[in-house]
Amino acid sequence: MKSQLRKKTMEALSAVSSEELLQKTARMYRHLFSLPEWKSASTIAVTNSRGLEIPTRPVIEQAWEEGKQVCIPKCDPETKNMQFRTYQTAEQLEIVYAGLLEPMIKKTKEVKPSQIDLMIVPGVCFDTDGFRIGFGGGYYDRYLSDYKGKTASLLLECQLFAHVPRQPHDIPVHKLITEDRIMSCFS
Repeated sequence: MKSQLRKKTMEALSAVSSEELLQKTARMYRHLFSLPEWKSASTIAVTNSRGLEIPTRPVIEQAWEEGKQVCIPKCDPETKNMQFRTYQTAEQLEIVYAGLLEPMIKKTKEVKPSQIDLMIVPGVCFDTDGFRIGFGGGYYDRYLSDYKGKTASLLLECQLFAHVPRQPHDIPVHKLITEDRIMSCFS
């Protein structure tokens, strides 16, 4: 079921033109930047997007412009754990497994979960309760089990379903932000 939903959603995302994506994400970013959680946050955790993921570069640049600290994930494929590390310049990044751009340990500092005010959680499919299907690694589910701060996800309406399959260890995000609306999730 998860793989079918992932495939269906990826096909829908592939069908979105780049012009349409620009228009929709511009509205989405305006929603995000208007949130009290964004405005009060000093430290934002966000992925360095790629492929069909919602582009996060505008989020990172807005956070920097507002003087916020940005941190991005560093994953360990052996343990399937991740940590967030400070991110200020492209020179702090390296290409790792699967072509991902991640922070270099020697050029960045770890940011503890308690130091992150708002985490932008990626995903492929979401439901209206804030549950998500990610890219299959389980990194965020493990990280969120110890994270007590605010969470939000950026998604297009085509990524939203009435219900996605869930496991007992899955943790929903607090807010879903689409091009059309902001949804508070209470699960």
